[in-house]
Amino acid sequence: MTTSDWQTPDWVKHAVFYQIFPERFANGDRTNDPANAQPWGTSPTLYNYMGGDLQGIIDKLDYLVDLGINALYLNPIFQATTSHKYNTFDYFKIDPHFGTLETFKTLLNEAHRRGIKVILDAVFNHCGRGFFAFHDVIENGVHSPYTNWFHISRFPIHPYESRYAANYRTWWDFRELPKFNTDNPAVRKYLLDVARYWIELGIDGWRLDVPNEIDDHNFWREFRTIVKDINPEAYIVGEIWTDGSAWLQGDQFDAVMNYLFRDLCTDFFASYRVRAADFAAGIDHLIVRYQPQVTYVQFNLLGSHDTARFLSVAEEAGKWALERMKLAVLFKLIFPGAPCIYYGDEIGLHGGKDPDCRRCFPWDQPQTWQTDLQAWTKRWVKFRHEHTALRTGHYATLFADNDMNIFACARWDEQSQFVIVLNNNETPWTLDLPLHAQLPSVTHYRDVQTGELYSVAEGKIREVALAPWKHLVLQAE
Repeated sequence: MTTSDWQTPDWVKHAVFYQIFPERFANGDRTNDPANAQPWGTSPTLYNYMGGDLQGIIDKLDYLVDLGINALYLNPIFQATTSHKYNTFDYFKIDPHFGTLETFKTLLNEAHRRGIKVILDAVFNHCGRGFFAFHDVIENGVHSPYTNWFHISRFPIHPYESRYAANYRTWWDFRELPKFNTDNPAVRKYLLDVARYWIELGIDGWRLDVPNEIDDHNFWREFRTIVKDINPEAYIVGEIWTDGSAWLQGDQFDAVMNYLFRDLCTDFFASYRVRAADFAAGIDHLIVRYQPQVTYVQFNLLGSHDTARFLSVAEEAGKWALERMKLAVLFKLIFPGAPCIYYGDEIGLHGGKDPDCRRCFPWDQPQTWQTDLQAWTKRWVKFRHEHTALRTGHYATLFADNDMNIFACARWDEQSQFVIVLNNNETPWTLDLPLHAQLPSVTHYRDVQTGELYSVAEGKIREVALAPWKHLVLQAE
C-alpha cells in the first residue's frame, strides 16, 4: 500500500482530546455507587472505588466545551469488577456502577450535540475471570464448550488459588486476566462483533489496549475493515509505547498513543534528562518516523492513567515545575498531531505512578486548582483552534542549543506562519534567531501576546529576548 492509497480521519487533525478515567472524574449519580465506595478524593489504591460515572461526565460537558475540548477518550466503561475496567466481564454491557446503555446513549448524544467526538477503550487480548466463556470453563473444566477460547495447558485450571500454577495463558501472569485465543474463529467473531456493535451505536473510534499482545496483524486488519466499512472516519489508535510502524501501514491503525513524544517532553521539560539539542533531534525523528497522514493524527500526550502526572515528575526534578509544565503544554498544542489532556492536568492535579495518577478530580476544592495553568491551557487550546497552521501546517525545528537550553520551531501554511521559542532555563537570553529556508520570506514578526514587533534581517529574527522559563509565540507579518 502506497502513501497515497489511504487516509486517516480528517477530524482528528483538528481535535483536542480529553482523557477521562470514568471512576475518578465526576460522580453524577450516587444511586449507582459501589456499596464500598469511599469518599470522593480518598487516596487511590489498586482496589478502591470513589463512584465516578457516566452521568458525571454528562454533567461536566459544558466545562469541557469551555476548555476547548472537542474529543473525548474514555477508559473502559464495560462491565467489570475493577475501577479501571480492563478485566472485562461483558463487552456489550455498560458497567452498572457507571450507568446504563441509555446513560451512555445520552452521553454520546449530548457530546455530539456540542461537537465533541467520543472514542472508547477496550482490551481484546484478554478478559476478566467473570467473562461468560471463561466462567463456563471454571465451572465445567474440560467439558466446557469454551475451552478453546483460551490458551489452557492442562486441567484443572486455578483462576483463584495462587499457590498453584494457573495452567492457562494470561496477560503478564495476572491470573485474573485470561488471554483470548484469537486464532479461534468463534473468539474472533465475538471480538469483531464487539467492535461493530459500538461503532454502529455511534462512537467515533477505538483506543485499543495492549494490541501488540495479539501477535496477529491479520486480526487488526479484519478489525479495521469492519470499523471503516461502517464509519470511514472512525479513529483507530493503539496503545503502543515504542515504534508503531508495523501497525501504521494503512491496513490496521490510524495512529498510536505517542508515548515516544511523551518521553521526550518529560525528559526535556520535566526531569532534565536531556537538553535542547537532544530534544530537537528526537522531535525531528518523530516527525519523519511515520507517513504524514499518520503524523498529523498521532495521539500526543504528556501523561495518562499509566504514567505519573507530568507536574509531579517536574516537581521531583526541582524548582519552577509549573512554568516548565506550561512550556510542555504549549509545545504539545503547537506540535503536529492530536493533543490530549489527561483529566485534571489542566488544573495541576498531582499523582505518582499507577494507581496514584488516578486521583479524583477535586470539583469541590477549587481552591486547590492551579487556575493560572488552567487559563494557560484554555488560551493555547483556543489559539490552536483558531489557526490551521498549528493543525495541518508544516513543521520545522529552527534552533536548539544545549548550553542555553533554548528550543525554537516554526509552523506555517498558506494562511499564516508562527515561530515558537521556549527558554527551558533559569537564565535570560537574547539571541538572533535563524529562520528555516522553507519559511516564506517576511520582514517582521509580532508577539501574539504583547504585540511587540521583531525585525528580520539576513534570515534571522533580531534580538529575541527571553526571560527564564518563558516563551515567545511570534506571528509573521
